[in-house]
Amino acid sequence: MEELQRAYSRLCKESGAEPQEAVLQRLHGLLRGRLDLATQSLTLDTCRALGKLLQKEALLTELVLSDCMLSDEGATMLLQGLCVNTVVRFLDLKGNNLRAAGAEALGKLLRQNKSIQSLTLEWNSLGPWEDAFATFCGALAANSTLRQLDLRNNQISHKGAEELALALRSNASLQQLEQAMDRNQDRQATVRESQARAHILSKEVQHLREEKSKQFLDLMETIDRQRQEMAKSSTASAARVGRLQEALSERHSVISALKAKLQMAEAALALSEQKARDLGERLATAEQEQRSLAQRQAKEHRLELQEAADRESKLLRDLSAAQEKNLRLRNQVDELERKVKSQQEQLFLSRQELTTTSAELKMRAAQAEERLELEKTRSRQNLEDAEHLRFKEVEHMTRHLEESEKAMQDRVQRLEAVRLSLEEELSQVKAAALSERGRAEEELLKAKSQVRLEEQQRLAHVEEKLRLLAQARDEAQSACLQQKQMVADAQARASQLGLQVEGLRRRLEELQQELSNKDQEKAAEVTRVRLELQEQNGRLQAELTAQEALKEKAAALERQLKVIATDHREALLDRESENASLREKLRLKEAEIARIREEEAQRASFLQNAVLAYVQGSPLRTLSPPK
Repeated sequence: MEELQRAYSRLCKESGAEPQEAVLQRLHGLLRGRLDLATQSLTLDTCRALGKLLQKEALLTELVLSDCMLSDEGATMLLQGLCVNTVVRFLDLKGNNLRAAGAEALGKLLRQNKSIQSLTLEWNSLGPWEDAFATFCGALAANSTLRQLDLRNNQISHKGAEELALALRSNASLQQLEQAMDRNQDRQATVRESQARAHILSKEVQHLREEKSKQFLDLMETIDRQRQEMAKSSTASAARVGRLQEALSERHSVISALKAKLQMAEAALALSEQKARDLGERLATAEQEQRSLAQRQAKEHRLELQEAADRESKLLRDLSAAQEKNLRLRNQVDELERKVKSQQEQLFLSRQELTTTSAELKMRAAQAEERLELEKTRSRQNLEDAEHLRFKEVEHMTRHLEESEKAMQDRVQRLEAVRLSLEEELSQVKAAALSERGRAEEELLKAKSQVRLEEQQRLAHVEEKLRLLAQARDEAQSACLQQKQMVADAQARASQLGLQVEGLRRRLEELQQELSNKDQEKAAEVTRVRLELQEQNGRLQAELTAQEALKEKAAALERQLKVIATDHREALLDRESENASLREKLRLKEAEIARIREEEAQRASFLQNAVLAYVQGSPLRTLSPPK
């Protein structure tokens, strides 16, 4: 028996399904080659595995599958396995609602199988499908091993009866075709079966109620937890938004301070440029005054010009270095703006202001460069003109050299003093500009580092929040899938209950038909007895004078007939009361099944609405950036 269990488990695992515990227990308790799976709800995978097992199994001689609610596909798989079986002698398929596909599979079984001697097909629906039942009857006519066949309560029509009669005419092996059993036993079996099914239905309904109530409570707890988590996440997000707004306001203040400092630096730069222009003008006047110097002062004048050019080049280099630093700062500011723009679009206005400011700085720098170029060209032109005039006036200056030597020496000393004072002022302006630039660069670096650190922290917070929201969404989806699976299982159970109720309804109709037939038989019996009594009374009246004792016997017989009639009426009343109670139970079961279906539909709609509300109210919608 353990070999049968292992074989069944292996076949189930090969088909990717789990073996049924009830089937394993029945296989373990197998006695004398009899496998009894009556009233077990067999799944399609179990039917497939049992069909494969029956193809090779040599220990089973009796197979009982009554009231298993087999589907057409499951019954076909089982019968296909029995087609090549050579050991099974007894097959019971009672109460499985077999229809067209089942009749065709049974016909194939009767044609191919050579071992089955007893086949029970009571309480199925083979008769309404005339073509399939004709196929079954044709296979029955060709079968030579079947000895006993039970076709009770299969709704066989007149045409089906004709096909069955033709099959029986050709079949030579069938010994017993059960059409009816003893009426009292049939009634008792029907009552017991209906009671057992009603008990099973009540248990199933109670179990469904408990499961659904438990599932509903679990669902409500899950929804409450999700609501609490959503409330917590909304409060946390509101606090984070407040912190972000505070940080943004602080950043705005820092940027405004930087703008003010930049404006101050620009003003200082303009002042230094004005001073440089003034110095250039003074230098030009000094050079014009020095043109009147003698040739011996020409070399010194050239040296002074060279020194002035060196200082000017140095100033230009310093200015270009400052411009390069400004460009680097602008590039860094632009890169920081791009990062801030990709992380949060709310800083767009501040970045736009910063870009406009940088554009103005660039424009001002360009204007300053243009002005500087113009000054350079003007100074070069003035120098060239001065050189030209100087060469022309050298001869004239030589004549007046001796006369104006003393005066020029005094003037040169004064000019030297003025030049030294101007150089001191220029060095002080340069030092002040350099110090202002250094402070501005340090403040800009500090602001950049602070902004970068804040952006990193904000990114970490946002990523953590997104991860938590994605995890909550995955949990909600898994719970929704589980609820859908449970609803599908409940619907399958409800369909099975509906099939069982349909079987009970058909059984009740057949009981009513049998009761009407019995009433007719009783009426015929009563009329026959009455006729006999009338004849007997005639004979007694003819022999009244000689047979007084016979009259007493006739009276006793009439009394006995009355007692029998009253007993029969009481039995009929009891049967009618039982039928009424069965109808009431059936009505209650149908109402309860309809209510369960409505509750399942309401719960499914409630679950769907809850999931939609959760998805629509998710914080992801509120925190996602506008497109």
